[in-house]
Amino acid sequence: MPQTDHAIDRVLTLDLVRVTERAAVAAAMVRGRGDEKLADQAAVDAMHTELNRLAIRGRVVIGEGERDEAPMLYVGEEVGTGEGPEVDIALDPLEGTTICAKNLPNSLSVIAITHRGGLLNAPDVYMEKIAIGPGYPDGLVDLDMPPDEAIRRLAQAKGVRPRDISVCMLDRPRHARTIEAVRSTEASIRLIGDGDVAGIIHTTDPAATGVDIYLGTGGAPEGVLAAAALRCIGGQMYGRLILDSDEKRARAERMGIVEPSRVYSTAEMASGNVLFAATGVTDGNLLDGVSFHDDVAITHTLVTRSHTGTQRWVKARHKIGEKFGFID
Repeated sequence: MPQTDHAIDRVLTLDLVRVTERAAVAAAMVRGRGDEKLADQAAVDAMHTELNRLAIRGRVVIGEGERDEAPMLYVGEEVGTGEGPEVDIALDPLEGTTICAKNLPNSLSVIAITHRGGLLNAPDVYMEKIAIGPGYPDGLVDLDMPPDEAIRRLAQAKGVRPRDISVCMLDRPRHARTIEAVRSTEASIRLIGDGDVAGIIHTTDPAATGVDIYLGTGGAPEGVLAAAALRCIGGQMYGRLILDSDEKRARAERMGIVEPSRVYSTAEMASGNVLFAATGVTDGNLLDGVSFHDDVAITHTLVTRSHTGTQRWVKARHKIGEKFGFID
């Protein structure tokens, strides 16, 4: 194993949990208030503070936007103590801001790290996505086949009828034709208002989540984060950037994208020894949301790494100080 990968494993596997825990608790303190900006800023501030305590030389590759759009955790920002392994970071302090603001299910705080150059430097554009869980032949589904064909092939591989397949996608007008194609197979559809990282992760455990396949378009940064999760948990995902204007193509080129129509596999979006952590902000299918009892916050986190496939489910109790900070 490369020395950098060894350092990532040794130093950061459990430390990463603390980063998403802090962000999740901060967001949970203001969830349900209908204020997306307040919840997002709380999570960003907390994650930024905790990241800068880690013994890493980290660079944000997927973050809160460009430097002139976000004061912290922007793409290109250097984080960490400046000592330790050089890593690239993909993060979303609050995945599902609308979900959190409305206190609906499956809002998360998520982060992924790997070696320098190991994450697709995706611009903030839409991405076509298709994802299924582990245990299927490579290439069983792809972006170029019609949705109804993908569902029938998945059903055949799973040994069920198409009507027994459940599809997750964002509830957006742009998906009207896809929804029509899916319903022609009698498969069921779970439409979500936000949070497609969680939607894609849900394909990894259909027995628990009821989701077999994810289809549709969503944010490209979220696609990279989801690919990092699947690298660790298992499953297949394919993504293709939607670069439908000269401005978008130019921006992608500046970020190193030289094949605008390329279809990226899971490993092409997140390579090397990937570490991934997610903490529930609101209750969900795989993770419980943060709960508060007197001066204690209880968090539920999944942390996993691609090198071993080990999944740790961490239930933690945190003492909360007077200013809503953790008592170390």
